[in-house]
Amino acid sequence: MSEFEIDAVRGRRVWDSRGRPTLEVSVALKGGASGRAIAPAGASRGAREALDLRDGGDALGGLDVSTATGRVDTDIAAALRGRDVRDQRGIDDALIALDGTPARSRLGGNAMVATSLAVLHAAAAASRAPLWRYLADAHGRTPSVPLPEIQIFGGGAHAGRRVDVQDFMIMVPGASDLDEVMEVTAEVYHAAGSLMKAKGRLAGVADEGGWWPAFDSNEEALETLVRAIETVGERPGDRVVISLDIAASEFRDGDGYRLALEDRRLDSESLVQLLGEWIDAYPIVSIEDPVAETDEAGMVEFTRRHGERVQVVGDDYLVTKAELVREAAAAGACNATLVKVNQVGTVSESIDTLEAAERCGYRCLVSARSGETEDVSVSHLAIGLDAGQLKVGSFSRSERMAKWNECLRVQDELGAEAFVGGAPLRDTWWGRERGT
Repeated sequence: MSEFEIDAVRGRRVWDSRGRPTLEVSVALKGGASGRAIAPAGASRGAREALDLRDGGDALGGLDVSTATGRVDTDIAAALRGRDVRDQRGIDDALIALDGTPARSRLGGNAMVATSLAVLHAAAAASRAPLWRYLADAHGRTPSVPLPEIQIFGGGAHAGRRVDVQDFMIMVPGASDLDEVMEVTAEVYHAAGSLMKAKGRLAGVADEGGWWPAFDSNEEALETLVRAIETVGERPGDRVVISLDIAASEFRDGDGYRLALEDRRLDSESLVQLLGEWIDAYPIVSIEDPVAETDEAGMVEFTRRHGERVQVVGDDYLVTKAELVREAAAAGACNATLVKVNQVGTVSESIDTLEAAERCGYRCLVSARSGETEDVSVSHLAIGLDAGQLKVGSFSRSERMAKWNECLRVQDELGAEAFVGGAPLRDTWWGRERGT
């Protein structure tokens, strides 16, 4: 008997940060070690990303996961029992073959990602190593503590579309370690809430823990964010900078775009120009999905105009697929990619995407989803794979803070020198101004 041999695989229904059902998978080994992981769920989803398997019908809004849980307990368990848990690639390939669909619709992307991550956790446990260390050793990486991208205002699909832009975030590339990032972010986050409350603009908390805004325009959110940074004694663009997730696919309207908050319709050229004006006026270093996933010409043009100044991140545009990263690089679209394990379905495919991005000269950001849980796998992936950046939402709600706090624990073990700081942004205007 090998202590690394899979003995049992079990699925169970648990609940995510929206109070919706999701799927947890546990993998038990014959040697006694085990691992478990939970599938997250996105609100704004790329058309080409893996599909969750949901039950449909009237109960729980059609979102129950009993079918996916059954697939774990039967098909997946039978396929994986007796396999060496360290063979992540072989196991993931077996899951892909067992599903047999491009969108992961037979087993369900939720069943596949929870299983793939649970296998990874079990392998680390059996190797008696923390997950980040196991990943680093398995892939020849030097582990590092990533630069956080933290939401202050939520919008788009995360806040009832009260503003069109999905995420207004800050980064603190001028910090000396992660503790300093957290302290500065806490000050800015609470200052932003106080400013909104004083103006009667605070509508609550959005899906990812950021403030749910009640602004009259998208640019008012940017103005308020700058004021919040200044309120805590920071000079915007110095230690603290701004990043945006436009999530433009969410307000695509025919062959153009409609900003519902401002009752304004733009063509692709006008949207690219508008975002360029924001880059000129505000200390923005990163923009995610500036145009829709179907607007290749717009993404190429945005990257051509602004890619020397800011990080141009593909999320819905690339959906964590290595082949799409390679195609985008050949076309001159984007210079960075989000890595979301549940977009593609398995750990191995996510690592393929990260490696393809690096070969193309792209930056990488490991990302959580808007529907999250206490699972901290993404923190370990970002650290162990030396991704450089991590995006998990805001500075409130325990499903978010669990991931930031896990990074703090690892920094205690690795030392402050493992924090990457502003290195991922060295090719943006911020990095060039500081000679990084």
